[in-house]
Amino acid sequence: MRALLALLVLVAACGLRPASSFVPPVEPGSIRPVPGLDGAPIRVTSKEFTEQLVLGKIAVLALTAAGADVADQTNVQGSVNARASLTRGDADLMWEYTGTGWITYLGQARPIPDHTRQYEAVRDLDLRENGIVWLPPAPLNNSYTIGVTRATAERYGLTKISDLTKIPVAQRTFCVDHETFGRDDGFLGMLRGYGLTYGEDVPRANVRRVSVGVLYDSVAGGQCALGMVTTTDGRIKALDLVLLEDDRHFFPLYNASVTLRRPVADAHPEIARIFAPISAKLTDDVMRALNAQVDVDGDVPVLVARDWLRSQGFVR
Repeated sequence: MRALLALLVLVAACGLRPASSFVPPVEPGSIRPVPGLDGAPIRVTSKEFTEQLVLGKIAVLALTAAGADVADQTNVQGSVNARASLTRGDADLMWEYTGTGWITYLGQARPIPDHTRQYEAVRDLDLRENGIVWLPPAPLNNSYTIGVTRATAERYGLTKISDLTKIPVAQRTFCVDHETFGRDDGFLGMLRGYGLTYGEDVPRANVRRVSVGVLYDSVAGGQCALGMVTTTDGRIKALDLVLLEDDRHFFPLYNASVTLRRPVADAHPEIARIFAPISAKLTDDVMRALNAQVDVDGDVPVLVARDWLRSQGFVR
């Protein structure tokens, strides 16, 4: 076990993803064995970025402690692919974001600027159209915004996204991750929402599409003046990036919720009781700190998830 852990830490330190199927042993804490889940097969999936990996591993470990026979299918490339594995019935459960469900999966054009109403709307529509159950969400809201260095913010007097027009057009350089670029709730949608025309107000040559793994360092290193970032990323504090206020409230609310297939939810209603206290503790600050342990300190997502569950008394 020590050799395996050492290898995983080395892999993470090299910037590579560890094997997603590695799950350390845990014992029940406040999560007690549930007779109805004893040996029940549950397949957990997630997307491939850090926060999703940590949340996915939290789900894997929590259900394991409750006695389920968990198949770890986390680390799927892209939101659409991970979601499709759930709707096809290839997976049973994953953490999802209310805004992503509403805009990307359910095709709704207008986000609802209220956490509770947004959750209730996506919960009801996704159950009706796709048979996907949304459990009550966590406080953490992993929304988007624009991040800049402190020097850039001070140079142009930037505090909110509408301040982008203070930057001369030639200096409006962006770094944007591949998936977010074209989404209605992503980069191009944000430009439209703020009255900016792609190709004119923001020259096409000024936009670099990069992976999430290098985006934050690219902003901090000056490869681009502006980066489309997420508010719970652990690198924001480490790199001293300044987040601009979404003063037009363009971006949807992205509260994280456990989603699962209706047959699984109906067969195992105890799953909702397992995740209720876990979700309640997942705030923006908590998630940002967990993400930083992976992206800044080089720790392994599953061990970050296990140690947090232990620290909260959910498992031993």
